Amino acid sequence: MSNNKEKAQGPGPRGGHAFAKVVEKPQDFKGTIIRLGNYLKVFKIALILVVMLAIGSTVFSIVGPKILGQATDKLAQGILGLQVYEEVQNNLPPGVTLPDGTTGKSLLDKMDPNIKSKIPKTYISFIEKMDVSKKPSIDFGSISKILLFALGLYILSGLFYYIQGFIMAGVTQKTIFNLRRDVSTKLDRMQMKYFDQNTHGEILSKVTNDIDTISNTLQQSLAQILMSIVTVIGIVIMMLTISFWLSLITFLTLPLSALITALIVKFSQKEFKINQEQLGYLNSHVEEMYSGHKVIKALNQEESSISKFEVINEKLYSASWRSQFISGIIMPLLYFVSNLGYVAVAVVGGVLTSNGIISIGNIQAFMQYSRQFNQPINDIAGIFNTLQSTAAAAERVFKLLDEKEEIKEIEEAKELNNVKGAVKFDNVTFSYRADKPLIENLNIDIYAGQTVAIVGPTGAGKTTLVNLLMRFYELDGGSILVDGINITDLKRSELRKQFGMVLQDTWLFNGTIKENIAYGRKGSDFNDVLAASNVANVDHFVRTLPLGYDTIINEEGNNISAGQKQLLTIARAVLADPPILILDEATSSVDTRTEILIQKAMLNIMKGRTSFVIAHRLSTIKNAGLILVMNDGSIIEKGNHKDLLAQKGFYYNLYNSQFDNKDLATQ
Repeated sequence: MSNNKEKAQGPGPRGGHAFAKVVEKPQDFKGTIIRLGNYLKVFKIALILVVMLAIGSTVFSIVGPKILGQATDKLAQGILGLQVYEEVQNNLPPGVTLPDGTTGKSLLDKMDPNIKSKIPKTYISFIEKMDVSKKPSIDFGSISKILLFALGLYILSGLFYYIQGFIMAGVTQKTIFNLRRDVSTKLDRMQMKYFDQNTHGEILSKVTNDIDTISNTLQQSLAQILMSIVTVIGIVIMMLTISFWLSLITFLTLPLSALITALIVKFSQKEFKINQEQLGYLNSHVEEMYSGHKVIKALNQEESSISKFEVINEKLYSASWRSQFISGIIMPLLYFVSNLGYVAVAVVGGVLTSNGIISIGNIQAFMQYSRQFNQPINDIAGIFNTLQSTAAAAERVFKLLDEKEEIKEIEEAKELNNVKGAVKFDNVTFSYRADKPLIENLNIDIYAGQTVAIVGPTGAGKTTLVNLLMRFYELDGGSILVDGINITDLKRSELRKQFGMVLQDTWLFNGTIKENIAYGRKGSDFNDVLAASNVANVDHFVRTLPLGYDTIINEEGNNISAGQKQLLTIARAVLADPPILILDEATSSVDTRTEILIQKAMLNIMKGRTSFVIAHRLSTIKNAGLILVMNDGSIIEKGNHKDLLAQKGFYYNLYNSQFDNKDLATQ
């Protein structure tokens, strides 16, 4: 289900309101952007080139209308020249011709002032210079050169835009590569408690969704915001060079547009928030119903589920319709305001042109600029919202990168050779939270090859002992020794390869059964897999599958039973052939018959190995050489099965609680 923090929205800057989003805001926008910029510093030369290309592309694009206006002026001058020539020829007496080289200036000097005042001032200088004795022609050669020049500018603009996009794509992907690498290596160095305290979905969201958000923004928005800013500045400059008054008319539309936007956003954001909440409820309901569809069908709760879905869906429809409608009317209103400004520019521009204050080409160019003026402003507004969302995503990623790491390993770490498996807990103290002690002054001495069972109620600290032994957590006090060597003097990889673990929660990856078993030891071949499978009683059920050991376990691992998955993890541990074995409720997911088979297999593989067995079903650990009874982080009893029963203490009560009165009466 979607975990995206950016809320549902209407069309983007080009098709809807740029502000119609409920964007999660970062707590430290400036600091996050600066830190993200540090990742880009490595590519500063490429970024400078991108900036130059973006500016060049935008400038060439902006100059285009002005150049095209010159072509229009050339055309208008040619047409005007023909009109002047015809007018002169029509007013000459019959048979009279003008001497060669007669200029329009001499005619203008003799012209009636009232008639002369009606000629646009922008064309007076052109008439003064033209030779009225000869019929002029439209200068298509000059017009063609101007058009080719404008075409060249647009081609250069497009080429620069393509090159900067190509370079920016490389910079973005390299930056994201570095960021993903840092996150990946950081996760490898993180303390185990981070994964215990944060959900897998939350961590995955940071690694995938948040980094993808950053990637999209770097790729699309950085160059876009630069080009939009340059476009706005460039258009403003070009408009002012043409006409201050027309520019003022265009600028007056901005406050009205901002007012309309602010009023509508005030209402639309509320609806978008409701829409997102209802979408979350719907996603949650669908996910819950899908994951529990068997129970729903078994209890005939389909109608109840559908009814609840209909209620949520109706609320979502209403909120979605309102939010989309309200945000959808923004662009038509903004276009209306923009068109009002466009009409005002056309009317005033026509007056100015008729009075000779502005040429036809300039008014044509100005109207193009006025059309383009609002678009980059909308783009900047939309990109600002995107930057807010991106900064929030980057802030979550950087928060992960700032998490406390595992204690660094010592440079001159010791090595374990010919491990026998003696383990000693010496005055060990540990707590997950400083205000709630769990294990205090724990002392255990286990000799090599001994099978130790750890029992006790839920939360007693059984699994914690294993986590401490594997250095998933660091001790608050005391020490743990393996063959007399403090585990903090060893590299974690060196320590952990001495252990084979079978946990209550099975983990298999998407691959063949053969690959999953072989995962236990690097470099193992199929014969090794077969040998481990026979010991773990896996071979029989695997061969009943259509593809045998080549059967693919899907991503959910639900194409085999829970018991079969547990058997595969046991086979994996067997293949690892470790000197120390840890079984954490290893038989909890198998049936009684399979449990007996596993117990027999375990007795074989535990020979010569130090084994730690955590179990709730105490009947499975009767043969353990040492049973440690834990409660509230302390060992309250220890001994073998018979001795502990004879004491009639905590273990005695715990053991007998597994049986009903009838079973107790037979003992």
